[in-house]
Amino acid sequence: MFIKEVITSFAKLDLSNMSNTTNLEKAVLEFANIVDHTWTKYSKFINITHCSKSWWNDKCNQDLMNYRSSRSIESWKMFKKSIKNMKREFFDLKIQEIANKKQGPWELMNWVNKHKLLAIKMIKYNRNPCLELNNLWQALHSFFNSAQFHDIDESILNKVEKFPLSFWSNFSEEEFNCAIVNCSNLSTPGPNNLSWGHLKHIIKDKLYLKNIVSITNACIELGYLL
Repeated sequence: MFIKEVITSFAKLDLSNMSNTTNLEKAVLEFANIVDHTWTKYSKFINITHCSKSWWNDKCNQDLMNYRSSRSIESWKMFKKSIKNMKREFFDLKIQEIANKKQGPWELMNWVNKHKLLAIKMIKYNRNPCLELNNLWQALHSFFNSAQFHDIDESILNKVEKFPLSFWSNFSEEEFNCAIVNCSNLSTPGPNNLSWGHLKHIIKDKLYLKNIVSITNACIELGYLL
């Protein structure tokens, strides 16, 4: 429902006149307000509990209820076995998805442990190692001041080969599709609450895709960075 309403509302935006930055900013702000309003309308608060796991299912619930009612060792073992099986199934599928679809086996690595730093050469100034922040700052400060008032021969720039000015070509719908296809659907939404997964569904509507490309080309033509 969220994606459907965003598409419907965005299709009603007037993007016919984006010849200046004022109209461009107005169109983008209206789109941001549409997404924000729709997100607020369909989002809901979720209470996080110890059972709020992606692998948790109805069988886990049922076994937990059985244990709470009987308090027997057998039901407890059954509950723990169900959890173990559900975890194994869930993470086996995740591993297959990452290894086969995303082609990113590095995502399976443990990134929370301490990372071994690369071997580096110690920074020295006046033949003394800079082991503290104050020493590093003094070295930078001295280097900067030593070159601050030196004369510069700008004529060396005349030897640089000059090339004719080049202009940005208009952004096409095919370029946008190619750029977004490899973006992860699991990435966290940005400040506008739209994730790559949302955007991939939304641009299936050709009118929506055309409007996005129109805004992009208006930014290029006006030389304006939003």
